[in-house]
Amino acid sequence: MSLEHSRPRARSHPDPTAPPILEPGHLDALWLQVTGTLCNLRCGHCFISCGPDNRALGLLSIEDVRRRLEESVGLGVREYYVTGGEPFLHPGIVDILTLALSYGPTTVLTNGTLLKPRHVELLAAAAAGRFSLEFRISIDGPDPASNDGLRGEGSFERAMEGFDLLVSFGFLPIVTVVRTWETEADPEVYRRIVAMLRERGCEKPRVKTMPALRIGAEAQRSGGYAADERVVSGMLDDYDLDQLVCAHARVVTDHGIWVCPILLDAPDGNLGDDLTVAARAPFALSHAACHTCWLHGAICSNPGVVAPETPFATAGAAT
Repeated sequence: MSLEHSRPRARSHPDPTAPPILEPGHLDALWLQVTGTLCNLRCGHCFISCGPDNRALGLLSIEDVRRRLEESVGLGVREYYVTGGEPFLHPGIVDILTLALSYGPTTVLTNGTLLKPRHVELLAAAAAGRFSLEFRISIDGPDPASNDGLRGEGSFERAMEGFDLLVSFGFLPIVTVVRTWETEADPEVYRRIVAMLRERGCEKPRVKTMPALRIGAEAQRSGGYAADERVVSGMLDDYDLDQLVCAHARVVTDHGIWVCPILLDAPDGNLGDDLTVAARAPFALSHAACHTCWLHGAICSNPGVVAPETPFATAGAAT
């Protein structure tokens, strides 16, 4: 791919109220939706309404994963994200993560409640090789009172037992939190989460916040988006397009390739079954959730290594 085509570009529309079209850049990241929409929890703010009985998207076989990983090599993919649903519901998750690690740095997004010592021991050995393995564990506050109302009774303690297990094997998990409180509470929530993680023996807490995406179950909880919360032509002028996940990533599901991990309920998010074609497919930023990505930027990527000045403006390692 030429340098010109390795960077994303935005095409404006003559109608200033129409959504711009994003022409993606180089495919840097490949997401693998290994358990589809199947999850052991039913979180009240899940933007794709995952749950124990949601089989809108199914499991990927290890053969599916291997085929997509092979295809990704020729496209120059640099990193892999393994997600769901809950990835550790997949009976072959250890093999899938080990396989992905043979291709590049890999991140697995999990609620942490199903982690077992035998899983983590095998994955620690696999992560001792050439590429790194990151764990992102989702909670929604520093204690059961703030978490379990959204994720289910007992979910906080089970998630933190998974966190402790990872730390005991030398991993440094990223704790991901969805903001469901008023913005003014950000500094206090951040301090409490960091303090809680340090009390559990994590010397270098890593915390990533995500704004609530008001689609799926979250739309029912919070009321969804206002009519004017949309990306329209001109809003991408002088905007860092690299901040948009759809500019450099695609998602593999058992139903084809999707434009991003957020729009899995959107029919137009399905870009077909050909990864090479999907990697270059333009996409109109016409969904309300696109406004959240535009407003906050990089909401799906891993945090950097520098703590933010405002704890929940972005994400980073606590100092």
